[in-house]
Amino acid sequence: MRQTLLTSIVCASLLPAAAWAQTQTVTGRVTGPTGAALPGVTVLEKGTSNGTSTDADGRYRLAVPTSATLIFSAIGQTSQEIPLNGRSVLNARLQDASTDLSEVVVTGSRATEGRSNILTTAPVDVISAREIKAFAQTDVSQVLTYVAPSFQSSRQAIADGTDFVDPASLRGLGPDQVLVLVNGKRRHNSALVNINGTVGRGSVGTDLNVIPTASIKRIEVLRDGASALYGSDAIAGVINIQLKDDSTGVTSTGYYGQTVESDGKTEQVDINVGIGLNKRGFLDLSGQLLNRGYTDRSFADRTPLIYLGSGGAYPASANTEEARRALKAQDDALVAANGYDRRNLRVGQSATRNFGGFLNGAYRLGRGYEVYLSGGASYRTGKGSGFSRLPNQATQSDLTIFPNGYLPFINTTIYDQSAIVGVRNTFGGFAVDLSNTFGRNELRYDVSNSVNASLPQGPGIVNPMDFYAGRLAFLQNTTNLSVSRRFMDVGPLASLNVAAGGEFRYDNFLIGKGEYASYINGGRRINGAPTASGAQVFPGYQPQDEVNKGRTNVAGYLDFESDITDKLLVHLAGRAERYSDFGGNVSGQLGARYSILRTVAVRGSIGNGFRAPSLQQRYFTNTSTQFISGLPNQVLTVNNDNPIVRNSFDDPSQRGFGVGSLKQEKSKNYSLGLTSSIGRTFTLTVDAYQIDIRDRIVLSSQFAKSNPAVTPPTIVDQILAGRDVSRVQFFANAVNTRTQGIDIVANERLPLGENSRLTLTAAANFNKTEVTSFNSTSSTINNDQTVGTGNLQNTLFDRQQRTRLEYGNPRSKINLSAAYTRGIFGVEARTVRFGEIRSADANPARANLDQTFSAKWITDLTLNAQITKQIGLAIGSNNLFNVYPDKIYVNPRNDPNNFSVDPNLSYSSSLDNSNRGRYLYSANQFGFNGAFYFARVSVSL
Repeated sequence: MRQTLLTSIVCASLLPAAAWAQTQTVTGRVTGPTGAALPGVTVLEKGTSNGTSTDADGRYRLAVPTSATLIFSAIGQTSQEIPLNGRSVLNARLQDASTDLSEVVVTGSRATEGRSNILTTAPVDVISAREIKAFAQTDVSQVLTYVAPSFQSSRQAIADGTDFVDPASLRGLGPDQVLVLVNGKRRHNSALVNINGTVGRGSVGTDLNVIPTASIKRIEVLRDGASALYGSDAIAGVINIQLKDDSTGVTSTGYYGQTVESDGKTEQVDINVGIGLNKRGFLDLSGQLLNRGYTDRSFADRTPLIYLGSGGAYPASANTEEARRALKAQDDALVAANGYDRRNLRVGQSATRNFGGFLNGAYRLGRGYEVYLSGGASYRTGKGSGFSRLPNQATQSDLTIFPNGYLPFINTTIYDQSAIVGVRNTFGGFAVDLSNTFGRNELRYDVSNSVNASLPQGPGIVNPMDFYAGRLAFLQNTTNLSVSRRFMDVGPLASLNVAAGGEFRYDNFLIGKGEYASYINGGRRINGAPTASGAQVFPGYQPQDEVNKGRTNVAGYLDFESDITDKLLVHLAGRAERYSDFGGNVSGQLGARYSILRTVAVRGSIGNGFRAPSLQQRYFTNTSTQFISGLPNQVLTVNNDNPIVRNSFDDPSQRGFGVGSLKQEKSKNYSLGLTSSIGRTFTLTVDAYQIDIRDRIVLSSQFAKSNPAVTPPTIVDQILAGRDVSRVQFFANAVNTRTQGIDIVANERLPLGENSRLTLTAAANFNKTEVTSFNSTSSTINNDQTVGTGNLQNTLFDRQQRTRLEYGNPRSKINLSAAYTRGIFGVEARTVRFGEIRSADANPARANLDQTFSAKWITDLTLNAQITKQIGLAIGSNNLFNVYPDKIYVNPRNDPNNFSVDPNLSYSSSLDNSNRGRYLYSANQFGFNGAFYFARVSVSL
């Protein structure tokens, strides 16, 4: 933090000692799409009430500071915001509101003035505040999933912290390969690292859902690699959330909905207030309360034995069909006598409650200086279940407390804070912006309705059922200085925008231990067999897990954008970075757009990018309980610096896998596209892309100890000797991948009379990610000659992990939508096709358990009415036709009524844990809540 402060002081001292900018009179003319004058247009200085209107010839005159931004607006026209940048003459051309399809965007370029999203060198989606509120979705990740085909996020179940922080993907890549900005400034990541069997396993993403939708003016999604512009993480693209900047008015919405199964109750109340600051600035305040209930789409537990046997399986003594039938009958009698509910699992979204607030403001101090501030805070609690512990699983239970088994819960509390402060001015024609961005995310774990089975049990002993299991925290502070200027008629160039800047960033990651009882091994044994350590479902972080690590990063960048001619736009960017923990990187990008015809253009880009290994990936370590083939395992996740990972097996004094330290992922991005604007109402963009990633960081598959009763000790047994775990996993630059795809977006807006309009959109993304090769410099792994699937090379990234990476997200998504308005009434309809996904077993011998889950169409519908100018009503549905994903098929050999099968099968698979959760919760296209109905009332004052 001391270095951050020092950098801020140094950057401030570099500001040019230019004369103070003064207020000036600006003049101009406003015209319509045909070039005709527009009288009566309001010209307003942004953030103030200082304004005027155009005369009969469309001309205006207004006194404003040289750094002001002017807003041009009129009934029936689309508003425009144009920075003055010291000019004394500023003309504007407005488009008809019913036909404007080319929103001005700022993401993907450092030009002083934004361009239409069909005039940029890279594809950018723009999601307006109206679209965010149009349908049933209430949080940012779900809004983007249904609006932007290239974006995918689905809520996970039974996945520890990932139940509460949705992993998100852009263009089929990982959650940590998309950069999130707020008001153009880098946003901090979540503290959570996804270590369970979900999409995005091993990644660290950004929690989009802490930002209230009421605070968002629009979202810009840049679908192109942008590391040369913004630095690490922007391999797949950039999501820039622009906050509202209103200076007047109050808007508020109330929302209620639930599923067709009468669960998943969702209540939301939000408010947004715009305040003018004495004609010199604005303050926009937003708040949100969101309460979401859990859903449960589980099925009856198909485990043959609930009370008898071991772990639900038939004992070896029941070796005949008659014996198994008799034992099953006894067990069924106990189930009936004790009122045991075989629907003993929750498969669905977790319950959560979120309180959040955001602010965005700016104020002119005089002499051209403007200070700005934005930020927010949120407090979110959540409750999600694990797998149920059966009455016959004594090594994971305290039968004096839970004679009929139990369902343990993970309870999370997520704290998130952020703040952006900055000052900007214009010196000698250069726009100078100095800012500091702070962000912190903390996730606290508590476990309830659980036990530490290793603690002593018996009369007079009261064991805890609730545990504090520890916390994760991530902090980021970024100081940035940028300078830009637009030059006109520079030699043969029609225009040249030059931007340069520097950045200093500090990151910190922390793991705090849980209470003693949450992780201790109390030493209890049953018939000589050890019992499970720590709180069941989530053992607490141990003292040896505690981490408090930081790093710094220094970066500098240059950016040039030029209209070489009226037809050719060229963009060139370069960035150099230096990290204190692993070294440096240089990225570059070249983009261009060429107009073949007035209405048709080609665009494309080529560049290289990178992603720095996150601190979470470098230093995370813990022990967790994970169910594999229906049985609980204590899984150790160790950080990359641990001797288990780093030391080579060749050293007789050490036993480790010999894996090298983490380094940055490196990418090469290629894109080529076509844009077309036909007439005044139709636009089409088609963009193909290829992204090659080298040294991609993944969480390895789990290296398991051998069963000494079956096989002799292995290398893994020696490495894990003396540790109370059965499996180990770690992070490594293990694979190289190639992602190819195409994005298609078509829009049509048709005026159907004075009071009606129809908007049609068709958008699609088709993508394919493939693992092209594997990386391993480990002599231990490379020289392992174990025969069969136990080979360490096969385990480093097994077929289950590969399938999840390649097929865990839909390889295609199609969005068809229509919005019709007539007078005060409106209809919004949308159907989204989520493409197929696949799952696979880690063991090739169990390939019969692999499954493809077919594509599904999900249809949303909203009916709305603007009752008065102040009050609007809407009712509608998400998943109107109650569509569910495919169920996990039951292995025919696991038919519970067929007692002649091999009793060692235990009626389980690695995919569905005894068939208790019949929907694929580890990867899914759109969740499994079914139809959801809602009503919303909006008030504007």
